[in-house]
Amino acid sequence: MFTDKERFKEEFLEKLERLYGKTIAHATPMDLYKTLGSMIREYVSKNWMNTQLQYAEHEVKQVYYFSIEFLLGRLMASNLLNMGALQACQEALEELGISFEDVESQEADAGLGNGGLGRLAACFLDSIASLHLPGHGYGIRYKYGLFEQKIVDGFQVELPEQWLREGNVWEIRNSGQSVMVKFGGKVEMKVGEDRLVCEHSEYEPVLAVPYDTPVIGFENKTVNTLRLWSAETVANYLHAEYINGHSYHKAVEYKRTVESISEFLYPDDTHPEGRLLRLKQEYFLVSAGIQHITKTHRSTYGTLTNFHEKVAIHINDTHPVLAIPELMRILLDEEGLGWEEAWSITVKTISFTNHTTLSEALETWSVELFRSLLPRIYMIVEEINERYCAELWERYSGQWDRIHQMAIIADGYVKMAHLAIVGSHSVNGVAQLHTEILKKREMKLFHQFYPTKFNNKTNGITHRRWLLKSNPELSKLITDTIGDSWIHDPAGLEQLTEHIHDTSLHEQLARIKHQHKEKLASIIQHKTGIAIDPHSIYDVQVKRLHAYKRQLLNILHIMHLYNQLRENPSLPMAPRTFIFGAKAAPGYHLAKRVIKLINNVAAQVNSDPICQEKLKIVFLENYRVSLAEKIFPAAEVSEQISTASKEASGTGNMKFMMNGALTIGTLDGANIEIQEAVGLDNIFIFGLTSSEVLNYYQVGGYNAWEMYHRDHRIKRVLDQLVDGSYNHSKMEFETIFQTLLHHNDEFFVLRDFSSYADAQHKVDECYQDRKGWLTKSVVNIAHSGRFSSDRTIQEYATDIWGAQPLIIE
Repeated sequence: MFTDKERFKEEFLEKLERLYGKTIAHATPMDLYKTLGSMIREYVSKNWMNTQLQYAEHEVKQVYYFSIEFLLGRLMASNLLNMGALQACQEALEELGISFEDVESQEADAGLGNGGLGRLAACFLDSIASLHLPGHGYGIRYKYGLFEQKIVDGFQVELPEQWLREGNVWEIRNSGQSVMVKFGGKVEMKVGEDRLVCEHSEYEPVLAVPYDTPVIGFENKTVNTLRLWSAETVANYLHAEYINGHSYHKAVEYKRTVESISEFLYPDDTHPEGRLLRLKQEYFLVSAGIQHITKTHRSTYGTLTNFHEKVAIHINDTHPVLAIPELMRILLDEEGLGWEEAWSITVKTISFTNHTTLSEALETWSVELFRSLLPRIYMIVEEINERYCAELWERYSGQWDRIHQMAIIADGYVKMAHLAIVGSHSVNGVAQLHTEILKKREMKLFHQFYPTKFNNKTNGITHRRWLLKSNPELSKLITDTIGDSWIHDPAGLEQLTEHIHDTSLHEQLARIKHQHKEKLASIIQHKTGIAIDPHSIYDVQVKRLHAYKRQLLNILHIMHLYNQLRENPSLPMAPRTFIFGAKAAPGYHLAKRVIKLINNVAAQVNSDPICQEKLKIVFLENYRVSLAEKIFPAAEVSEQISTASKEASGTGNMKFMMNGALTIGTLDGANIEIQEAVGLDNIFIFGLTSSEVLNYYQVGGYNAWEMYHRDHRIKRVLDQLVDGSYNHSKMEFETIFQTLLHHNDEFFVLRDFSSYADAQHKVDECYQDRKGWLTKSVVNIAHSGRFSSDRTIQEYATDIWGAQPLIIE
């Protein structure tokens, strides 16, 4: 129907009339969007249902990917693309006098993620379905998401992200599959006929209600499911609280605490209430998900003893690690299995991806909080720890310090990363360097104890979203040059290496890039009022704002360039537009000060006549997937400048690369593998290596004050932080100044400053050689297929999950 334009137009008009009683002339853009969205969902519903039926009929092993984030972006165009109907639909709507772009713009970005972790999960779901693999996502349906970012007087202001204001056309509420999650209360172990029986009483019940979204495979009939859980009150309990307790306030408080579980992504955990809510969210997700999975499995097979043979549960970072004790709880308390059998099934079922080397991201929970909120789960974790430590003692008898370092429970805390390693059969890093750091440093003791568990799976991105959808002009140019086989096998992009010196290809690539630069300039003018030059270099850093990602290094270098321009307005440099996009966590004071600094510097530079032809700075508020899709095709320089050893992988670097931007970056995360792919001549590498950084951490020897006094450029820009140079009070950026100097520059911003400046100068020189730059750009595109999430997922399926594709008929 969607590829038959005449039939589509007829059914669209009929659907619009049925839903809203309107003709096109009287319909709003939102009416048109919801009409088209409902048509798409209904069209795929047959394949969606058939996919689940065939999975059950063939008794295939299914994968369940648990993630606290799923950063989906808009789904309309990507769904149509995967259905093979995007172009036909666009043309049909145009014939009806409707702009597809206007319709698509009505869709809100789903507020289900923050950065790379959530976008990776979304790309993985796309690849799982496109590779015919039986796999689904499990997450939380956040009512308000992370937050909507506004920039007011240069400051970040957080507002609720009202992405559900107009409803969600893609989801189906499945209240009949709701499950109950229990918090708090008392647990007693009583002797039953043949085993101990757990009795859990006086708990606070929460109803987990699933909302299902179809995940459509690319040009196939596979439609998997993203299931998001919403927290709701249990009616009987709410009624009892009010009637029996005669306490209206207690009933209201119960309702409020329950609903808060699925309101916001990453509640502020700088206070006890926020910590409690985060732990509630994490258990809510895994308990709801695993209860449903085990119930479904039991109804199919009548037992859970073969659970690991038919189910693979993957936990994306430490947030869903409670899946391990929750599965144990069900196997022990509900299925009645013995400990050894339950533990064997659990370990064989669960696999774990670590995404960080940052200690603050390796979650820990106080025993007091954990035990009071999750009494039965704590008992199970305690038993896991006792048995595990006994194993350690057998291997390392008398090595108390080593055992203490490896324990799951120690010093009054439950260590989630330790639990994840012990309770899973596979632990993977997400880039070659990251995995080596895990094995040799961060998790060295665990790797020595479990040498076969650790493996690498370098992250990837879906080329369907980030090239076919975001950059159709470049996609067509590639197909015209090498054919269309790369669309189904992105490794085929390497055929472009045979055309890297093709002048005609260069000219067309440059034309397409300029078109996207003009479009982004228009967006920037509309959103910020800042006019930028499409002929300038678009130098872009868009990602979550964190000290290790070093947006600060970028803006300090820009301040240096500005100083140079003020001293020498004739400075020979290619015009440069620096573009930032980033959200800072609400409680992250330093990161929010960096945002303020970027905006203060931008305000001054952009209004200075000296810079008008040479330098502009833009901070785009509320960075999100739909905005990223406009930025990546227009970017020419990709800023990947994290402190070496800190960025696990990065995926923005891959999206920029796929769209022909050149990377300026440290030897960190997947930057190393990008360099291996494209060669040193086609990337701009600078700064300390990971081994040099780790050596500084281990033996010391770094002195930020020495850098300050040795390099006049550094001294000047740091002094400007506290002398009011950028229309600010002298105390406004004192925190940044203190962090760099008095706290000895933890992320080596000053140590890498000179090397970064040199690399930026090289960027400037190379850009002025247009043929050379375009050659480098083609090389990057040609090797970007290596970083497809299809490749990553195939490796997960083969090496970790043991999942086989099933062609849906």
